Amino acid sequence: MSRAPLSSRHRRAFVTGASSGLGRAFAEMLLAEGVEVWGSSRDPLRLQCFAGVPRFHPVRLDLAVEGSAAAAFAAAEQEAGGAFDLVVLNAGYGLFAPFEELPFAAWRTQLGALLVETAALAHAARARMNSLDTPCALVFVSSLAAEFPLPFMAGYNMSKAALSALAESLMDEARGSPVSIIDFRPGDHRTDFNRGMEQRGIRLTPRSSPVWASVEANLQAAPGVSRAAADLRRALARGRSATVRSGGFFQGRIAPLLTLFPFRLQRWVRAAYFGNQP
Repeated sequence: MSRAPLSSRHRRAFVTGASSGLGRAFAEMLLAEGVEVWGSSRDPLRLQCFAGVPRFHPVRLDLAVEGSAAAAFAAAEQEAGGAFDLVVLNAGYGLFAPFEELPFAAWRTQLGALLVETAALAHAARARMNSLDTPCALVFVSSLAAEFPLPFMAGYNMSKAALSALAESLMDEARGSPVSIIDFRPGDHRTDFNRGMEQRGIRLTPRSSPVWASVEANLQAAPGVSRAAADLRRALARGRSATVRSGGFFQGRIAPLLTLFPFRLQRWVRAAYFGNQP
């Protein structure tokens, strides 16, 4: 793997959800590697952490507003003066509740943001990358939830599994081109992800309360965001399409192996891991 800075491969990057968590870690890593970064947030004030940082450009982008993603991307690209050769689709959020206890409109909005608008960004980015003859990378930050679904987070699981399927489709289509497609599947990392779910109002029941306690404990015991940034850097430096898992030993190494076993065993392990007992 090349130890040259990523700026030797990529000049301009577009990173969604750059104000906190994994998105902020990815943006900081790319800036440290000499890449110019356009980073998005629903509220540009949340990007004050990058105030005065050379080569960082704030972008207002709210995936919950239908049709806004492609317009924000086009405006950022115009400001950049050309196509982005690296796009990291990271923005997203969780809802924690029994599927039937939230109005379906809440799930529809989440699917629209995490899947439809994210796919629209991928469509715009992929089309523009065809105009470049230099190495390009399109990164889908999906989740290990695509393989190891989280109880009471049906919308998140659906969206992330679909993004992984989209990434796999584009890997086949991009074969032989200078475009790399990366399906980056993080497990838990220490972020404020759960606080975001609490702000949206989690729904606790006798069944879901032990699961939420497990989700909280897993997050507190998880590795820091620097591990995810390092894993993404290695993947980008390789310069080829890949599925990349990032997280603690169980989530990143053991849990994916469960897909080799019968579904009944997979479900039993998930139930035991999350405390989701009848």
